Amino acid sequence: MKIIRITSTAVLTLLLASSSAYAQQERQNEKQDHPKQEQSRQEQAKPQQQHAQQERQPAQKQQQHAQQQQRQQENKQSEHRAQQQQKNENKQTEQRAQQQQRQNQTKQQERAQQQKPSGQQQQHAQRQRQTENNQSRQAQQRGNQRPERSAGQQHVQQAAWQQHRSERWDSDHRNWQQRGGYNGYRIPDDRFRGHFGRDHDFRIYGLPFLVVGGYPRFQYEGYWFSMIDPWPQYWASDWYDTDDVYVAYVDNVYYLFDRRYPNVGMAISISM
Repeated sequence: MKIIRITSTAVLTLLLASSSAYAQQERQNEKQDHPKQEQSRQEQAKPQQQHAQQERQPAQKQQQHAQQQQRQQENKQSEHRAQQQQKNENKQTEQRAQQQQRQNQTKQQERAQQQKPSGQQQQHAQRQRQTENNQSRQAQQRGNQRPERSAGQQHVQQAAWQQHRSERWDSDHRNWQQRGGYNGYRIPDDRFRGHFGRDHDFRIYGLPFLVVGGYPRFQYEGYWFSMIDPWPQYWASDWYDTDDVYVAYVDNVYYLFDRRYPNVGMAISISM
């Protein structure tokens, strides 16, 4: 019986020891197999991840393509709006230019219409001046016919002119500025242009004549002209009877010029 007990105890002890050793071996095996299993699970998961990535790539490409198309569409719309805006601005500019051109044409037509009466008035004034010039020439022609003067009138005129002669004209002559300015009558501009100036010469011979204060005075075209300056000694003694003269308006004052001596102007005063 003791032997059986000892044997049973020994067998049980061996079994327990074997069981414990087996459990430890199992735990070691599990520890060794765990990284492999983890690696195996990771390797098994890689294809799934790659597949998921591959599945996501078309979606990303589609999204990128959609975004690119959207940007292109937006760019096209922006270009279209810019082009349309430019066209509208060009059209408005062209319309404004056309409107301005029409306004300018209208103004030109209005000015032309306004100038028509003025042109008619100018033509009328020209015809009037021509008539006056013709009358003046006729009067000059009548004056050139040398109307008869009495011996007494001729003597008075010659004496007055000769007394007004200067042997030192350069020192005796003074212009209106040197005389302190002109204070006589001024002929209206339109009247002066029609009857006086370089283009309207005449002769003093035969015109109404007076001596006032020692100065010779003659009447022409309704005005009295008084000789303020003396006449040069080297002129012909009868220049007032034979030479053509004209009244000039220089620096707002009046001078008498002789055609034969165009560089000499004698100061004259005008009265009605």
